[in-house]
Amino acid sequence: MMCGQMRKEDIGKEITLNGWVQKERNLGPIIFIDLRDTTGISQVVFRKENDEDVFKEAEKLRSEFVVAVRGIVEERESKNPNIETGDVELNVKSIEILDEANTPPIYIKDDDNASEQMRLKYRYLDLRKKSLQDNLKLRARTAAVIRDFLNSENFIEVETPVLTNPTPEGARDYLVPSRVNKNSFYALPQSPQQLKQMLMVAGMDRYYQIVKCFRDEDLRANRQPEFTQVDIEMSFVDIEDIIAINERLIQRIFKEIKGIDLKLPLPRMSYNDAMSRFGVDKPDLRFAIELKDLNEVFKDVDFDLFKDKTIKGIAVGESEKEFSRKHIDKLTSFVKEHGANGLFWIRIKNNEISSSIKKFLTEEHIDKLKEIFDLKDNALIFIVADKKEVTETSLGALRNEVAESLGLRDKNKYALTWIVDFPMFEYSEEDGRYVSKHHPFTHPVDEDIKFLETDPEKVRAYAYDIVINGDELGGGSIRINNSELQSKIFKALKLTDEEIERKFGYFIEALSYGTPPHGGIAFGFDRLIMLLAGTNNIKDVIAFPKTQSATCLLTGAPSKVTDDQLEELHIKNVF
Repeated sequence: MMCGQMRKEDIGKEITLNGWVQKERNLGPIIFIDLRDTTGISQVVFRKENDEDVFKEAEKLRSEFVVAVRGIVEERESKNPNIETGDVELNVKSIEILDEANTPPIYIKDDDNASEQMRLKYRYLDLRKKSLQDNLKLRARTAAVIRDFLNSENFIEVETPVLTNPTPEGARDYLVPSRVNKNSFYALPQSPQQLKQMLMVAGMDRYYQIVKCFRDEDLRANRQPEFTQVDIEMSFVDIEDIIAINERLIQRIFKEIKGIDLKLPLPRMSYNDAMSRFGVDKPDLRFAIELKDLNEVFKDVDFDLFKDKTIKGIAVGESEKEFSRKHIDKLTSFVKEHGANGLFWIRIKNNEISSSIKKFLTEEHIDKLKEIFDLKDNALIFIVADKKEVTETSLGALRNEVAESLGLRDKNKYALTWIVDFPMFEYSEEDGRYVSKHHPFTHPVDEDIKFLETDPEKVRAYAYDIVINGDELGGGSIRINNSELQSKIFKALKLTDEEIERKFGYFIEALSYGTPPHGGIAFGFDRLIMLLAGTNNIKDVIAFPKTQSATCLLTGAPSKVTDDQLEELHIKNVF
């Protein structure tokens, strides 16, 4: 029997339990042990009067010893309502110590307050904690739900290669040198994008894969260098087909994993609307704070920092304690980190006005602000005036920061929306050219193809993202299924004929042999589990994650290799 399975119905049965010692309490003639395995905890009891030899073995037990105990299930005198086995205990007749344990460097309990560095270094101990084991079980159950659903919809699971060709996917590739092919490199896939499209060329019709992907980019709480993606592709479909089937998949996941009945269809929002109202293309809709356009309010204000700027603001109900001047100063630094020149504020309290721009304000300005923000009581208004993109993105980040301070981001609440009508391209100041908003295989809106060469910023894409609680859960698009159009897109991205042939020649040729209209989506599986588990750190749902510097503290990766190994790969270490 497992440790978490004993119940009152088992009283009188003789059973064996195997597990780890969670805690021991020696009361002289009696020893209590909390025994733990992946199913839970049971109390086991050793009585000296029963068997002195067994009792002497029990006296050796310490935290994390691995033992097998056999005995009779009995009703507890002092019950524990906090655990499922709390009505019973095991009166031990025999014990076998399967392995002793050194004193662990971290406590095996969820509130141990160990540093992340220690937790990752001793991850095999950290994973003994109930919360992390529950997260991995949640991960396994969710993967099973996804597979069951897609299999029932006639999708075929196909594995694609891990060693592939470098392609531009928006981040740096992890490269793997080839020993056999001198001076040549594989790349670990950032996604199976071209391969899944070629499966559509191959006539597979409906494909999926829960697949490892790799991106060499700066890390954050919800990003890892290697991550898991739920990859889905379909032929002979349009956007409505893809959204419909994936809404039903998401609905199934939430029903079976969280017991939540999502109402379909899910809401949709255009990219421009999301940026205008929330400052981001992945808005957190759990709270109602929105960006408001204030240019009309301040059109007559003689203030240099407002001239020729996009002026927007957000308003929050607040108290002096929640937003002190010190707090506002921190928020000012916060928006500057997001590119804004500064942050202006207006506090309205008991009809008294205090503000960083008070000398420019009139009663008419305040009345208009009250009307725009629908202010009934005391409030604090934050304002940014800058270039349009900077104003929106910095205020969007501030919106989330303020909501966090006010406790508005309830992890037990889920707000989902589709973001649609994305631009095809965005201008990269770093590259000095337009780059793909999603990826270069996305199909442009048909009526916008005429702008590819003259006005690329006007081109829209048949693309869509699914957003949950301010996190982009997944993104997809209708793909280009014509070699001529695909070549035009590459040229719009300023790729030369030589680059196109070298990087994508095989792909363009594949599209020339009769390619069905197709499209798909990729979900961030780790991010999905993070949201379902109610944690804000993706490391909590991955068995062996990397640090923020992409290192593995457990195994020491990445590590140095010998000169002989480098020589075999035709690589010379110049450092």
